[in-house]
Amino acid sequence: MAKKSVTTRTGRFMKLAGMTASVAGRYASEKVRSSFGSDEKKEERRSKTYDKMADDIVSTLGELKGAVMKVGQIASQTQDFLPKEFSTALQKLQKEAPPMDFSLIRQQIVNELGGEPEEIFDFFEQKPYAAASIGQVHRAMTKDGRDVIVKVQYPGVDKSCDSDLKQLRMTLKLGGLLKIPKESVDQLFQEILARLHEELDYQNEANNIKRFQEFHQDDSGLIIPTVIDELSTQRVLTLELVEGDHISELDSTVYTQDVINLIGHRIFTTMADQLFKFQCIHGDPHAGNFAFRPDGTVIMYDFGCVKQLKPEIVTAYKAALNAGIGKDYKLLDKRLIELGVRVEGKPALDEGYYAMWRDIFITPFEHKDEIYDFAQASLHTQVASKAPSVFKHLDSFRPPVESLFIDRLIAGHYWMMKNLGVQAAFRNELEEYLK
Repeated sequence: MAKKSVTTRTGRFMKLAGMTASVAGRYASEKVRSSFGSDEKKEERRSKTYDKMADDIVSTLGELKGAVMKVGQIASQTQDFLPKEFSTALQKLQKEAPPMDFSLIRQQIVNELGGEPEEIFDFFEQKPYAAASIGQVHRAMTKDGRDVIVKVQYPGVDKSCDSDLKQLRMTLKLGGLLKIPKESVDQLFQEILARLHEELDYQNEANNIKRFQEFHQDDSGLIIPTVIDELSTQRVLTLELVEGDHISELDSTVYTQDVINLIGHRIFTTMADQLFKFQCIHGDPHAGNFAFRPDGTVIMYDFGCVKQLKPEIVTAYKAALNAGIGKDYKLLDKRLIELGVRVEGKPALDEGYYAMWRDIFITPFEHKDEIYDFAQASLHTQVASKAPSVFKHLDSFRPPVESLFIDRLIAGHYWMMKNLGVQAAFRNELEEYLK
C-alpha cells in the first residue's frame, strides 16, 4: 500500500534526530553496563544492543527513503566499517521500498514535463512497476506507441540530501559504530555525497547510460535500455521498456546449467571490462539492477551511480592482484602502499596475514581449468570469520575510496554468481585482464 513519506526538511530532521537520540542513548547505556560482568555476557549484551540500534536505523531509513536509505544500502555491501549486526540489518533496505502516494508522483511529472501523466503519455500506470530509495518507476506508453518505463524522483529528496547525510553520520558517530579512522570516514562520506548528487541528477544518468551503451556496443548478449530524451529531465527519466527475469524467478527447466554458466561468463567479462578497460564501473551492482533471459542475455539497469576510476588506481590494483596471486607478499605489501590501501611508514605486516586473505579470495580462481561451483561458495562466511583480525590492523590500512567502490563491485557480482549457481573456470580470463 502506498504511504505518505516525510518530504519536508523539518519533518525529516525530526525523524533523524529522534533516531540519533535513540541510538546514542542505547550506546551510552551499553557503555555503562559493559563495566560489569564476564566477557561472554558483555559480548551477548553488546550484540543485543547493536541489534536494537540497527532496527531503529533500518526502520527510520526505510521510511524516509532518499539519501539516507541509499547510504544504508551502500553500507550493507561495505561491511568493513560497521559491526556485522548493522550490515545484516541494513540488507533489508536492498529489498524494494514501499511505494509513494501517486499524488506526489503526479505533481513531480507536472513540474518536470509540463503536463499531467495522462496528457503526456498515451497510457500511464499509477501502480509503480518498482520503488527504490530516491525514486520509483511506472510503466507507460508514449504517444507514438513505444512501451517505456518512467523513473520519477521523490519530491524534496535532492534538497534534503546534504542535511540527511550529515545527520546519519552523527548517528553512526554517537552510536560508536564507525570502525575506521576519522580521515577515512571524511573521505568516504564526501565520496558518497558526490555520488548521491550525481545520482539525483537524472540527466547525468542519461549521459552515463549513453557512455556505457557505447562502450558495450559490440557485446552480444548484454542490453542497456535506451533513453527517451524528449521525455526526460533532471528529475524524470524515461527509458525503453526492456524486460527480463529477476534472479529470484529463474525457472530451472528453462535456465539450464549451460544457460546459467553463459550468464555467469557475461557477468564476469562485463565487470572485468568495465574495471580494467573502461575504468568506469557500475556503482550499484545488486541483483535488483540486473535481469536475465533464457537465451543467456543479461540486462543492466540504473546508471545513476557510476564511478570513474583514476588510471593509476587501476594499474596499482592490477599489480597488487598479480603479487597476491603469485604469493609474493613482500611485493604485495609494496603494491598496497602504491595503491594507497596500506599506510606508508607503518611497519610491514606479517606475511601470514596476507597469505590468509589471499587463500580466501583466490579460491574461485585457484586452478586454471578446474570448474568452480559458486553455489557452494563460502567466501562471505570465511571473510566474516576473519573480520576481527581487520580491526587489529586498522592503523595500517586506509583504503582509498576507489578501492571501496571496486570492492563493492566485486562483492555484488560474487553474490549474483552465488545466487545464480554459476559453474565456471575464470582463472585464464583473469590472467588475460591482469597482463
